Amino acid sequence: MTAHPVRLLTWNIHGAVGRNPRFDLGRVVDLIDRWQPGIVALQEVDSRRKLPGGENPFTFLQEELGSHGIGAKSIVTDDGEYGQMLISRWPIAASEVCDISWPEREPRRAIKAEIDTPAGRLRVVATHLGLSMRERRSQATALLDLVGAAPEPTVVLGDFNDWLWAGSVRSVLSRTLPGRTHYRTFPSICPLLGLDRIYCRPRQALLGSFIDRLGRHISDHLPVIADIQVNA
Repeated sequence: MTAHPVRLLTWNIHGAVGRNPRFDLGRVVDLIDRWQPGIVALQEVDSRRKLPGGENPFTFLQEELGSHGIGAKSIVTDDGEYGQMLISRWPIAASEVCDISWPEREPRRAIKAEIDTPAGRLRVVATHLGLSMRERRSQATALLDLVGAAPEPTVVLGDFNDWLWAGSVRSVLSRTLPGRTHYRTFPSICPLLGLDRIYCRPRQALLGSFIDRLGRHISDHLPVIADIQVNA
């Protein structure tokens, strides 16, 4: 019997401000819950703006979206932390947070995790890349090192800040991770650029994908959702 596919979602929630001026993370959770992903990658999680009642957004999102998770805080100040999260319904067998920052640019991180899904173990790398081309090229190479050469099912997802082809992150990653999504996600009110993507190997593991246009009411990015067949 073929195991059910694993659903993943990636979304840059823009600190939940953008088009969500009340900083209502409940709206973020409600949209994500509608699609019932087993693994969620969120970028621009920001605890420098406290929730009503003072709860930390990293803690709130972890409690609401999954039993297991990793927070990668790239900026830490007296006011709070800013970064990304990888959240899973299923146990994380191993994980690491890697510094992929480029000198004199905003700190960047990649989260690598081995997740024991009901369909088998899945390697997942979640990230949020930089704004300059040279920076992203270096970070793409770092992502390939994290992916490794072994043939196990692997997903790389996040906000890649990359919309070009020649010499781009997309051209580098697609050689190793040939399955990928193809959506314009930014700016969410009228998407022109495909910044947010989900890559996988093998190619046939990507069963289907879509975006949720209602995300435009919450963030300046749209969420991307994909179904992956782990035992493909």
